[in-house]
Amino acid sequence: MSSPVLIPYQSFITINRSSDVFVYIQISNQLINAIQRGFLPYGTKLPGTRTLSTLLNVHRNTIVSVYDELLAQGWIESFPNKGTFVIGKEQNTATVESIRNHHLENYPKQSGFSFKTSNILDNPFEHSECDYIFNDGIPDIRLTQVDQYSGIYSSILKRKAHKIGQYNSDGSEFFKHHLSQYLNLSRGLPISKNNLLITRSTEMSMYIVSEILLSEGDTVLVGELSYFSVNMIFQRTGVTIRTVSIDDEGINVEEVRKICEKQKIRMLYLTPHHHYPTTVTLSAKRRLELLNLSQEFGFIILEDDYDYDFHYDKSPILPLASADTKGMVVYIGSFGKLLAPGFRTGFIVAPENVMTEMRKYLGIIDRQGDILMEHVLGEMIAEGEINRYLKKSLKIYKERRDCFAYLLKHHLDEFINFKIPSGGLAFWAEWKKPVNLMNLSKKCARNNLFIPKNLLYQNRKLTAMRLGFGNFTESEMEKAVEILSMNVKSILIGDKN
Repeated sequence: MSSPVLIPYQSFITINRSSDVFVYIQISNQLINAIQRGFLPYGTKLPGTRTLSTLLNVHRNTIVSVYDELLAQGWIESFPNKGTFVIGKEQNTATVESIRNHHLENYPKQSGFSFKTSNILDNPFEHSECDYIFNDGIPDIRLTQVDQYSGIYSSILKRKAHKIGQYNSDGSEFFKHHLSQYLNLSRGLPISKNNLLITRSTEMSMYIVSEILLSEGDTVLVGELSYFSVNMIFQRTGVTIRTVSIDDEGINVEEVRKICEKQKIRMLYLTPHHHYPTTVTLSAKRRLELLNLSQEFGFIILEDDYDYDFHYDKSPILPLASADTKGMVVYIGSFGKLLAPGFRTGFIVAPENVMTEMRKYLGIIDRQGDILMEHVLGEMIAEGEINRYLKKSLKIYKERRDCFAYLLKHHLDEFINFKIPSGGLAFWAEWKKPVNLMNLSKKCARNNLFIPKNLLYQNRKLTAMRLGFGNFTESEMEKAVEILSMNVKSILIGDKN
């Protein structure tokens, strides 16, 4: 490749004239890429500025700037009356044909090193372009007052830094102070800010808890039907998961006792306010029994109150953590779930000695936090804005819950059994006769309704679905239920014909 004009520069240099990146920078980066990959090996003579500008259809001054950039970065050197040459270690010379058949911008498809792989953390969530999508109980972001939140955020940004307050690696002191007071009043948790750890999400909270409190070989009890993401986090830690049956009063306490009498249990994971996925509430009697069992057998109760704020018919039952006097309960939850996604946060409540270790771990994985957003949330608590918004939103979600119950009864009463949940944003529907739920999901998708597989529960004993309603308006949920009903009938009734 002695002649620089033989090198097919047009094959590996492409120019995007609509890009915000200067053209000379685009060309420079691609030439550097070619040098690094050996397509322009050591000693290669580059074309003159006029020649290369003609080849790439750019102004000569652009190529002059390109060469200046390469020279400044140390990739080329120029000699008077000789030309411009590539600097670098000797490499195998690439052929013209190999350059033509290779795009420099392609990133390697495979790594050149080995690494551990696992199917435990495979993403169970699916996405679709359908107009109607069931989920497992997510709020409607269209109800959020983004302008108002943005106004508070903007006003905080304009303040002097010293007025925002001190920030530790485990969260804004201002936010923790107000959140601890909020949890005291709303959930009966007699805590101070020293019992709080602020995280980005419930899943981050779960990850930190599992890293600090669980070890390989430990045994963790979960509901026979339980939250799949949490189970994945537990499994990654290397624990053994044992399931306990669920009935209309929540987790079966007698089964828990029998297991504890036979083996050492490290942790019991619960969603007592509305069990995921069945939505049943753990009875008051069983709550007290579980607290006594945890003290008797020494296992941790990990209480996940993922939707405590969503209750409609009566005051919610207080968390187990509010009655814990022996330090056996670790409580996790989310704040601002009714708000826009960027305005939400997670938290962990635990005794101070546990907090000490958790702060160390959080300081490694999320040291900088988000002091501005936490300050916004703190002000929303201090000014009572969060309570006003919660009251307004709950009225809408209650209306949607009642409408969804009516639609399920009207269109699917002969096929499913369900109970109207006292809170939360989802229904648990069990089929009276088995139906292939994956087949049903595929049929619905062809009719513009998407039901992801993580909502489907089917085995030899059970055929059920968890159907979220919070993200639908009444007209949208009517259309969604109509599509579901139509496809159910085509499968069950059509088969008879």
